[in-house]
Amino acid sequence: MAEKKLNLLADFPPVSTEKWMEKVTVDLKGADFNKKLVWKTNEGFNVMPFYRAEDITSLETKDSAPGVFPYVRGTKADNEWLIRQDIVVESAKDANAKALDILFKGVNSLGFKLKKEELSAGYIATLLEGIAADCVELNFGICVSAAATLATILTDYFKSKGYDPKALQGSINFDPLNRMLQTGKELTKEEIVTKAKATIEAAAGLPFYRVIGVNATTLNNAGAFIAQELGYALAWGNEYLSMMVEAGVDTSLAAKKIKFNFGVGGNYFMEIAKFRAARLLWAKIVDAYQPVCKKDDCKSTVNGICKCAAKMRVHAETSTFNKTVFDANVNMLRTQTESMSATLGGVNSLTVLGYDVIYKQADDFSERIARNQQLLLKEESHFDKVTDPAAGSYYIETLTNEIAAQAWKLFLEVEDKGGFFTAVASGSVQQAVKATATSRLKSVSSRREVLLGTNQFPNFNEAAAAKVQVTETADCGCAHSGTEKLLPVRGAAEFEALRFATEGAAKRPKAFMLTIGSLAMRLARAQFSCNFFACAGYEVVDNLGFATVEEGVKAALDAKADIIVLCSSDDEYAELAPAAYALAKGKAEFVVAGAPACTDDLKAIGIEYFVNVKTNVLDMLKQFNSKLGI
Repeated sequence: MAEKKLNLLADFPPVSTEKWMEKVTVDLKGADFNKKLVWKTNEGFNVMPFYRAEDITSLETKDSAPGVFPYVRGTKADNEWLIRQDIVVESAKDANAKALDILFKGVNSLGFKLKKEELSAGYIATLLEGIAADCVELNFGICVSAAATLATILTDYFKSKGYDPKALQGSINFDPLNRMLQTGKELTKEEIVTKAKATIEAAAGLPFYRVIGVNATTLNNAGAFIAQELGYALAWGNEYLSMMVEAGVDTSLAAKKIKFNFGVGGNYFMEIAKFRAARLLWAKIVDAYQPVCKKDDCKSTVNGICKCAAKMRVHAETSTFNKTVFDANVNMLRTQTESMSATLGGVNSLTVLGYDVIYKQADDFSERIARNQQLLLKEESHFDKVTDPAAGSYYIETLTNEIAAQAWKLFLEVEDKGGFFTAVASGSVQQAVKATATSRLKSVSSRREVLLGTNQFPNFNEAAAAKVQVTETADCGCAHSGTEKLLPVRGAAEFEALRFATEGAAKRPKAFMLTIGSLAMRLARAQFSCNFFACAGYEVVDNLGFATVEEGVKAALDAKADIIVLCSSDDEYAELAPAAYALAKGKAEFVVAGAPACTDDLKAIGIEYFVNVKTNVLDMLKQFNSKLGI
């Protein structure tokens, strides 16, 4: 009996795709399959409701192995990643104390954001005092003009401490193209090449330090779509690689000095696929340069070509685009799913931002939660124990292929037009991402993209304006000029502005639900309308129901309602709406909940406002704020 193998599928014979489609067609009852079940992504490709083995038969990625070129399944054989926390260094001594503290709390990667005017050997010695540099990854961000100096100081410091250079891991985030995007600083290719080459040469004593950064987080936080972020990031990295190779830097060395920093958003499966596609495409780009391996004993060499140079080093940081001030604890749920996407996608390191960083400086509590989110994935969920668990999934393998195709198309378009530097200098990257952000903001305003607690199911009585601490981003002091800027955007910002305006109003607007008629419809529409108006911070008054419109309007006026929302069924609106409007006209704003067939007739008698699932929530609420003098 013990030798008998259990086959759970033995009683379930295989079902063909045709049979599945026959069943789906029957269940749709005449509805269009493509309109009902096929989802079109922001990237422009369709996602089917189900996938089968035959959908991935021709894909090369399904036969890849972890740690093997082209690295779609990861650049290493395991799924270990580094837990990173960044520190803005105001005082080297204080930053050092904080670093030592968080190292004992689970962090094994530190990010220091330095001020160039304070940079010195003593400054770095104080900052790194007591930190075992060969046991933790050290990452540094500083003005591009000081990157080479920093590399020299670090090299001298580590040498003075007797460290084995090959045991040191870290990065210097030298990224002048990102400086152009974020601040509008105008640079020439010659300036960039000179500084980049100087930084690489200064870091020669740190063989495993990546000193050229590609900060695609800027694109992500500005609202870029997933394939757009990836396509531009590839062009960005290729720009640096080609610049360095043309300047005489060895191709293998140049590739090994580049580090990619991606944002990770809330589109769970597509973010997993993004990281898989990123490694695949970058490997192909680097391999096209045919980097020659300098090591005689390198096991990654194929016909003298260094395949390990094609390994993409990826750091991820949770996005700010989808984070909210209201119902801010929901941000913890958002960063948790983002963390899962990044780690399942095989990143090398990850920063989870505190849930409150968009409106204040993170405190000890939010930083602890952010660290523990990653520790839970490792210590309790064992995400580090399985390499690329998404491999073989018909859905994710297909997404990986589709995202790769879209990103590659964009990459080629940028290259055909002169490369990423030209695209940034001309403003085409900024304009394209801004257009994308505008489209996404429109989706948020109409609730096609949901931000829980902000544009859907808000906390009715929450007040949040007082907790916002506005802080300006620190500037390194370099002169700025005429390149178009690409600034962070948040989907919730305009909704939050509405609620802040409501909080500051002399009188909080009141929306009264005049529920009457069909029990099921009036309850459903009252719930919808309460959520609708609460998105602007209005006080909402729901009711069980009224026997007559006269009774309902009187109750609304007695309650000093600013807005009366008629909630009933479509069939009843033809009679109830005109009667209620006549009683409320001139005394309160009148709204019909729904989109009844008699809408045109109701508009003809003067009823102006209708709220339903097709209504642009933000635009409508802005109108009411204006009407009510807020």
